[in-house]
Amino acid sequence: MHAQASLAKLLRGNVVVVPSFASIAFISSFAVCLSFLHGPLSLTTKISLMGGDSDPTRPLLSKDDAASPTEHGGRRSRRLSRRNSVNSLRTAFISKLPEKVRSALDAESPYDLDLSTSSTLTQGEKEYYEKQFATLQSFEEVDAVVSSDCVAEENNEEQALQERAMKISNYANIVLLILKIYATVRSGSIAIAASTLDSLLDLMAGGILWFTHVAMKNINIYQYPIGKLRVQPVGIIIFAAVMATLGFQILITAVKQLIENSPAEKMTPEQLIWLYSIMIFATVVKFGLWLYCRSSGNKIVRAYADDHHFDVVTNVVGLVAAVLGDKFYWWIDPVGAILLALYTITNWSRTVMENAVSLVGQSAPPEFLQKLTYLVVRHPQIKRVDTVRAYTFGVLYFVEVDIELPEELPLKEAHAIGETLQIKLEKLPEVERAFVHLDFECDHKPEHTVLSKLPDNQP
Repeated sequence: MHAQASLAKLLRGNVVVVPSFASIAFISSFAVCLSFLHGPLSLTTKISLMGGDSDPTRPLLSKDDAASPTEHGGRRSRRLSRRNSVNSLRTAFISKLPEKVRSALDAESPYDLDLSTSSTLTQGEKEYYEKQFATLQSFEEVDAVVSSDCVAEENNEEQALQERAMKISNYANIVLLILKIYATVRSGSIAIAASTLDSLLDLMAGGILWFTHVAMKNINIYQYPIGKLRVQPVGIIIFAAVMATLGFQILITAVKQLIENSPAEKMTPEQLIWLYSIMIFATVVKFGLWLYCRSSGNKIVRAYADDHHFDVVTNVVGLVAAVLGDKFYWWIDPVGAILLALYTITNWSRTVMENAVSLVGQSAPPEFLQKLTYLVVRHPQIKRVDTVRAYTFGVLYFVEVDIELPEELPLKEAHAIGETLQIKLEKLPEVERAFVHLDFECDHKPEHTVLSKLPDNQP
C-alpha cells in the first residue's frame, strides 16, 4: 500500500495514466521514470531515493525515512533506488508480465518484442508493453554511454564518416551539374531546366553547409564561449530558404509559359538519347548518395540526404514531363515544372520550420526526459530530485537538473556530486551542456520565471 500511495502521489503531480493491467510491483519501482511522460517534475512532487512513506500527503522523503530505510518489520520499500539498475527493472517487469505477453517474448532479445500480430491483446495493451520495453532499452543505452571510456574515439570516427559523406556529395553535385547543363541545352525542356537549376543550387547549398561545418570546428572560446553548434541549424535554414525561393522562381517561369502558349521545339532522336542517358545516370547517382547519407546521425549530412532524395524525385518527374511533353502535349512540360516547384516550396518550407523550432527552446520529448531521470536517480548521495528539464538550443539539448543533497554535507563533497552528475549528463550524445543545481530542500518557489524578461508594452 505504501508503494501504491507513492505512485498515486506521482500521478497526481504529473497527470500520468497507467493502464490497469500493468504490474504494480514493477510500476512502484519504475514509476519515477515513467512519470515524466508529460514533462518534468512539478515543484510540488519530489522523487525520494530512500525510505518508505505511509502518509501519501507528505513528501516522499522525510527525516524519519532517511533514518529508517526499512518498514513493516524490516521489509524494504519497493520504491526506486540506486540499486535498481535496468537489469533488475527488466527482470521485475518480465516476471510480472501476463502469460499472453510472455509467450511472445524472446528471453535472449526481449527488446525485439512484436505484439502487432497478437489477437489476445487490445491495441492499447500492445502499445503500452512495447513502449515499456523501448523505455528499458533506452535505459540500457544510458548505462552504456555513461560507463564508456571510448566516446571521444567513436565521435572522431563518426566525424570522419560525416566529412567523407559531404565531400562525396559536393563532388557528385559538380559532375551532375555539368551533365545536366548539357542536357538542358540539348533538350530545351523547362522541366529539365528546373532540375538543372536545382543542381546548381545544390552546389551553392553544399557550399553553405560545408562552411557551417568548418565554422563549427573552428572555435574561439572568447568570441563564442559555448561553441558554434547553433551555426548548423542556421546554415540549414539558409539552405532551405534558398531552395524554396528557387521553387517559386520556377513556378513563375512555368506559369508564364503556359499563359503565353509557347510550346518548345521537338527533340531529335539524338537529343532524346542524350537526355535519357544523362537524367537516368543522375538519378542513379543521387539515389545511391541518398542511401549513403541517410544513415548518418549528423543533421547536416541528413540535410544532404534529404536533398539527394529530392533530386531523385525532380530528375524522374523532369524526365517524364520532358518526354511526354515532346511526344504528346507540349503543356505537360511546364505542368511538370510547376509540380516540381510546388514540391520544392513545400518540402523546404517545412525544413525551415523544423530547424527554426530547434532555436526557440522547445522541450525535449518525454522519452528523452525519462532517460535523463533514470541517469539522475541512480547518481550517488542524492536525497531527492526536484526538477529535470531539457530543451533545444540548436542541434542538441540543454539540460537543467535540480537535486537535493543532505544539508550537513560539506561543500567539497556536494561540488563533487554535482560535477560528476554534470559530466555524466554531458556524455549523452543528445546533450550539449548540462547544468546541475544543488539545494538542501525542495519546498521553495521556482527560482526563475519566463515572464521576467517579456517586453513591457505599457506606454
